Amino acid sequence: MMKRMVLSAAVAVCVCHAASASSDGAWNAMFAKANGTCIGQSGLNTPEASAPVVFNDATGKVAVLLRGRSGRGNSKADVNLICLYDKKSGKASIAEYRWLGN
Repeated sequence: MMKRMVLSAAVAVCVCHAASASSDGAWNAMFAKANGTCIGQSGLNTPEASAPVVFNDATGKVAVLLRGRSGRGNSKADVNLICLYDKKSGKASIAEYRWLGN
């Protein structure tokens, strides 16, 4: 009897977990939206973007690292940016970062 209850609980947990998992299409759509929002707000000329870094659900954030050139004419400078995209609101926050020692 106890084995049946444990087995039933294990199956229920697996089924519920599988039902709540997002599809690859949903993840790809969210990644495309995060990249598009971050690139659009960056102001960089032809930026390169990293693959999105997904934090746990408690934070609700996705990070995208961006690099590119900013400015006009002879005053262009290489810039590294980090973008935090909020999955719930669809808003992004961007800040410049520098590697230690550079």
